[in-house]
Amino acid sequence: MKLKLLGLTGLILLTINQAMLLKGGKFLQAQSFDFAHWFLLFGALFTIVFSFIFPKSIFNSIATFFTILGIVAHIGMATIDFAIWSFGDDYTAMNEFIIQLRNKPSIWLPFMTIGPSFLFIGLATHAWKFIRTHPIGSILTLGGSIMIGLSAFLSGERLLVVVAHLIFTLGLSLLIYRKEKNVLQQNL
Repeated sequence: MKLKLLGLTGLILLTINQAMLLKGGKFLQAQSFDFAHWFLLFGALFTIVFSFIFPKSIFNSIATFFTILGIVAHIGMATIDFAIWSFGDDYTAMNEFIIQLRNKPSIWLPFMTIGPSFLFIGLATHAWKFIRTHPIGSILTLGGSIMIGLSAFLSGERLLVVVAHLIFTLGLSLLIYRKEKNVLQQNL
């Protein structure tokens, strides 16, 4: 039960992080403490428990691999975001730093662009196992993960990203608190 709560807490922290980003970079830079990226960091770390919550199977092994890749990428992204936040209102130096990072694909791609997606790919892979037995939770999780990717990369509309995180969180919540059907009742 505690693992489920920890996993749900991680998803909620990731959603709060996205909601805080709605206010924009200048709002975040003006804060005396970078809560948004601490929520990102701990939210991602807490999602590792989904690898222990869901039943062991080939899906679980594949999902765990992608989830761990995504967690590592989120740790890197949070670290980079902390460094960016540390510039405060020195936007010239901050922009130079961001340009320098973008010019290094070995840093920018795995930690800021592609890598974080693996967290949602991994968690959505867990949901595939339940598509027949718990379709609502599975569809919400899969749909939410697709929406996160599309809204973050294609539209850039931050509100859509928050809504996608809410849908994703609802779907995984339904799956971790699912009621297992009694095998004897199914055979009768």
